[in-house]
Amino acid sequence: MTKSSILIIEDEEDIRELVKYNLQRENFAVLEAGTGEAGLKMVERTTPDLILLDLMLPGKDGLEICRILKRDERTRHIPVVMMTARGEESDIVTGLELGAEDYIVKPFSPKVLTARVKAVLRRNASAPELAPEDVIKIHDMVIHPGRHEVRVKDKPVDLTATEFRLLHFLARRPGWVFTRYQIVDAVHGEDYPVTERSVDVQIVGLRRKLKRAGNYIETVRSVGYRFRDK
Repeated sequence: MTKSSILIIEDEEDIRELVKYNLQRENFAVLEAGTGEAGLKMVERTTPDLILLDLMLPGKDGLEICRILKRDERTRHIPVVMMTARGEESDIVTGLELGAEDYIVKPFSPKVLTARVKAVLRRNASAPELAPEDVIKIHDMVIHPGRHEVRVKDKPVDLTATEFRLLHFLARRPGWVFTRYQIVDAVHGEDYPVTERSVDVQIVGLRRKLKRAGNYIETVRSVGYRFRDK
């Protein structure tokens, strides 16, 4: 069986070695980089199955590296797990909004880290493929799962993988109201550790990118969100 490969982007060598040791014990193939720039060059040479990304990096920080990875068609599919010592909700929310799949706050237990890594890889492998023919046309919006494309009045809208899944989930059932927890379960999986606040922030970012079409996503007070029916 082929080993899953994990790229660790972490500038502190002691932490990098500790993470590497524990991942190798779990039979992962491990790559490592001490800076964000070195990590990006490594991704160009080989495609890891998952990236563990420290937020506090010299040069380009982890959020900037995540932004670059998720904007590139060649790398946006690679799941990113953020490692942060700050533990501030704003950093976590920003990373999730950029498309990171998970986060873990330092100091962390190696067992917890490997469990999170396995959970993300499991979700990524079992995520249902959206049928290419399952195109949604509603209002002046077209959502094409096969192309991972959203167009409003025939103009493309650039969304992260998370934003696309969120929009697709709501638009498939116009008029239905979903709680924040239902949205989390549908978009990230039931064991995804995320706050209600991060769902709200992702909705705000999605509406901003959709501009006037963002009004199709309605807030249902004290409940959650829905996509406006025709």
